Amino acid sequence: MNKYSPSFHRHKSLKQEKNIMLPFSCYSPKLSLYILATCVILLMLLQIRSLHTVLPTSSSPLPSLSPSASWSLFQQWQNLVLNRTLAAASPVNCIQNPDSMNQKLRDSITFLPLKDLRFSNLPLDGHTWFMSSMYDTREEGEVQYQQFPSEPSKGRLLCLKGRDTHDGSWNYYALAWPEALPTNATQMKGLTFVSYNHYNYDNIWHGLSAVMPFVAWHRKNSCEKPTRWVLYHWGELRFKMGTWLNLLMEATFGQAPYIEEFNGVDDDQPVCFEKAVVMRHNEGGMSRERRMEVYDLMRCKARVYCNVSLDRRDSRERPDIGMTLLMRSGARSFRNETAVIGVFEKECKKVKGCRLMVAYSNNLTFCQQVKQMSLTDILISPHGAQLTNMFLMDRNSSVMEFYPKGWLKLAGVGQYVYHWIASWSGMRHRGEWRDPNGESCPYSDEDHRCMSFYKNGLIGYNETHFAEWARNVLNDVQTKRFEEEGTKNGTASTKTCDCN
Repeated sequence: MNKYSPSFHRHKSLKQEKNIMLPFSCYSPKLSLYILATCVILLMLLQIRSLHTVLPTSSSPLPSLSPSASWSLFQQWQNLVLNRTLAAASPVNCIQNPDSMNQKLRDSITFLPLKDLRFSNLPLDGHTWFMSSMYDTREEGEVQYQQFPSEPSKGRLLCLKGRDTHDGSWNYYALAWPEALPTNATQMKGLTFVSYNHYNYDNIWHGLSAVMPFVAWHRKNSCEKPTRWVLYHWGELRFKMGTWLNLLMEATFGQAPYIEEFNGVDDDQPVCFEKAVVMRHNEGGMSRERRMEVYDLMRCKARVYCNVSLDRRDSRERPDIGMTLLMRSGARSFRNETAVIGVFEKECKKVKGCRLMVAYSNNLTFCQQVKQMSLTDILISPHGAQLTNMFLMDRNSSVMEFYPKGWLKLAGVGQYVYHWIASWSGMRHRGEWRDPNGESCPYSDEDHRCMSFYKNGLIGYNETHFAEWARNVLNDVQTKRFEEEGTKNGTASTKTCDCN
């Protein structure tokens, strides 16, 4: 580049200007060091001077300080600086400060909707819309849960706000430290169970699926009992359980469940819980062995509550082989009940010690259902919530299930729920019979509108198939009963329940 060009002179001029200005800049590190060193030297000289004795003379018109007075003045100056520094950092000063740490923590609390609309179309696909920002505690083979306060919550409590029963996005949650709860918050003492149910608490199958994980947590945590329950469906508050479920929980925990209604709490007033356990995945994560142990506990507690023998050998009413036809009325009932009863009664009479019992689930109290299941080795029933009672039978009992026309193609995976609970509770599902006959759907067989047409259809019967099926199950049960008697190893020899 030409050294006489304008750009060359401009570059050189800027460089010279930078070199000239840098030592005198107020931001210069060198200048800062010079000032600091000067201050240190001056302070040292002042301190040395204060240690020397200066006597007044005739040539000294001004009086001098004595060594002790000079040293005292220096100490007062040091104490003044030190005291002010400590006072500024004092915890007491922080608490009295309106901008204290606790107030900042309180102001930083953010309430989020219980129902996260971002996941409203995928409530069961790996993520939940209920308290979506939180992660569950997962332990091998155990139920998935959240607990507050806990290490994952960093010691914070769970706080809820809102009482909406129609839209879960208008109910809210947040976490808060105990010493910095939200303004106007109410703190509720004791253990709170917070339940999320994608369906409802009236249906005994869906209700049991929602509360069963709390029984698992209770069993694993020194049988601790809840002070209250908070029930949600899609983030919307619910204020009751079905009668069957309510009595099962009363039997299990030894006290009637108190369903929190937040009476006297304003809609925008937060409520925080001293201790809370949240479940939102039903039995998700639990091993089969752990599930069977939990169902064993509920079965045992229900029998004690209803004064039913825990050991089949102690019951005089117990037949050698009990076969129960648990009937439905209306939807998914048998079209010809008399014929169906006749088929199974005929086969039962062929087996020594077999007794057929016919019952209607809607006519039985909770304890009557518990007692009936304790007498049952083979449960025969249409697909429906009444089959949930199967876990009240002894382990290794048998289940025979019936469906109306059209369910196989259109009902989805939910039609196998009683296969699942049979496995989870230690029962043996002996298969199902699906009625090939019935009214035809006005739409094509693949049209999902047909499910609403088939869902509550009546169930026919096939005498030949039913007789052969019953005969095979009876023979198998009878063989296993002989084996048990030979080894003196009954299926229900429990004398006490867990969590007594």
